[in-house]
Amino acid sequence: MPQAAGPQPRIELPTETERRWHRLRLAVGRINERLERALSPYGLSLSEYTALAALQFSDDGGHLRQQVLADAVPLNQSSLSRLVARLEREGLTERYHCYNDRRGVYTQITEKGRRKVHEARTAYLDTLREALADEEADDLLTALFAVGAE
Repeated sequence: MPQAAGPQPRIELPTETERRWHRLRLAVGRINERLERALSPYGLSLSEYTALAALQFSDDGGHLRQQVLADAVPLNQSSLSRLVARLEREGLTERYHCYNDRRGVYTQITEKGRRKVHEARTAYLDTLREALADEEADDLLTALFAVGAE
């Protein structure tokens, strides 16, 4: 049952470790939200951009095994399969089987995918730098990684 308007309840985690982890997760959420908005005009979600960038900047010619890509994004295997299927429908990636192990599936970035990364990269980097600077200005990142006893 909803409570009447009044002071909002507070969450007071019992240890500094939990509080730092919670603040980090909130900071990552704020940064991710800003990146999502910055990438939206390019028709990309943050996960899609992250996957395309991982392929673009891999040292293996723009292709990766699906599991390596899943770890880079990071997503579980079924979520990555749906993500890659969307990218493939848009012509940004293509999938193929490993020639010596038909169970191995690779994802390859296409030229269209490379152009999409190039188009969105400046907005992505500018937004990321700005968001990190904002978090640093609040001394949040410094406080989060400070080593201390509880």
